[in-house]
Amino acid sequence: MQKINKRAEPGSLTTWKRRNPTGCYDDLSHVERIDIRHACSVEQYYLCAYCCQSIGQKDDDCMNEHVEARRIAPQRSLDFANIVVSCKTPRQCDAAHGSQPLPLTPLMDECETEFQFKISGRVEGLTDRAKEAIRVLNLGDHEMHNRALIEKRKQLSQVLLLANGVDPNQGVDDDELLKLVIADLLTPIDGKLAPFAPVAVSILKGWVSS
Repeated sequence: MQKINKRAEPGSLTTWKRRNPTGCYDDLSHVERIDIRHACSVEQYYLCAYCCQSIGQKDDDCMNEHVEARRIAPQRSLDFANIVVSCKTPRQCDAAHGSQPLPLTPLMDECETEFQFKISGRVEGLTDRAKEAIRVLNLGDHEMHNRALIEKRKQLSQVLLLANGVDPNQGVDDDELLKLVIADLLTPIDGKLAPFAPVAVSILKGWVSS
């Protein structure tokens, strides 16, 4: 995951809520929903809030997702601070989340320190809540759970590392060089980060000497 810094909600949502003080998310029109999706995509640099694969390349490859599920917190269905954009991959991310509680979210700073991504493509939870989040979202801690995501994450993160002059099979001993590569990976181009860039960053941070 990458930490998502929420910004102001879209003006169309503010206007709609003012006109419909007792409304809920299900009552929104297509216009407000699209505006929410666009605003969240911009905040997330066009990466899925959970798995960090690219979104927004097609009209139907992502959807608005309530971090705290509507069944759990119906009063937050129109709270923009509770909405992110997720990919629509079957059996992971939004599709896996459903209405389950999510103890560690991309709205928390710790989402960037409590998950450790491996060069193998697997992800490891360093805390109990991280392990539970991986289970809830099916983020691929083992091939038997989500082999497709693990392979995709492995291939694309290795491509990113190679493109930045880092051999994923050998690693790098120069901490200053690693920090420069990390900064480059986290610099958006035309408002977008490369798919799985936060994953590559997590791998590199695991190589930086403490």
